Amino acid sequence: MTTERAADSACPVCGGHAFEHAAVVWPGLVAEWGLSDDEARVIDVQQGTHCVQCGSNVRSMALARALLDVRASAGTLTALVDDPAQATLQILEINHAGTLNPYLSRLPRHQLVSHPDFDMMRLVVPDAAYDLVVHSDTLEHVPDPVKGLEECLRVLRPGGAVVFTVPVVPGRLSRSRRGLAPSYHGAPDRIEPGMLVHTEFGADVWTLVLRAGFSRCKLVPFLFPAGLAIVGRK
Repeated sequence: MTTERAADSACPVCGGHAFEHAAVVWPGLVAEWGLSDDEARVIDVQQGTHCVQCGSNVRSMALARALLDVRASAGTLTALVDDPAQATLQILEINHAGTLNPYLSRLPRHQLVSHPDFDMMRLVVPDAAYDLVVHSDTLEHVPDPVKGLEECLRVLRPGGAVVFTVPVVPGRLSRSRRGLAPSYHGAPDRIEPGMLVHTEFGADVWTLVLRAGFSRCKLVPFLFPAGLAIVGRK
């Protein structure tokens, strides 16, 4: 494990400046995805570099920065969720959004559901029920990611936003794993059906947001290229 200070980036979750890294990508996953050494390093930083103060990893910090951008806040996520002005925010979190669930759950009108038990392609939620839909590294486990995003769009109010992350390999295009050997996230010695990867996302990930019907798409980076969050606006 290595520790370093980020000279130009504070943690968007808590404001911390010290980061640690521990390798999390294993050789089998690198082989399944056909990752180069540089691509493997990007994914490893995304998942394995974290804030010493709050424990959020790079993907969670990118997600937090995107949430702050959507809410036009210059502070931290910690301050945002404790702001009384956010008390009426209706937010749907699909699976635990990285390490952000303890913060998001402090919002009075927060709801957490779990995919695949709560099917992301057929959300049992009324139309236009939420201001925000948040998920992190979940869409790659959905058989039809565009359908999953269409459902996010359906349950959002006008002006609402979906904010999410997926593992992105920036130097390639997205590909379906249909017809390829099964690949699972989580850990090399644990196979869970819900962790089966259906899509490997690349630099064109933003096109899925527009194909799903969102009017605008924005990419929000943190320690790019490892950290990237995607925002779709209704």
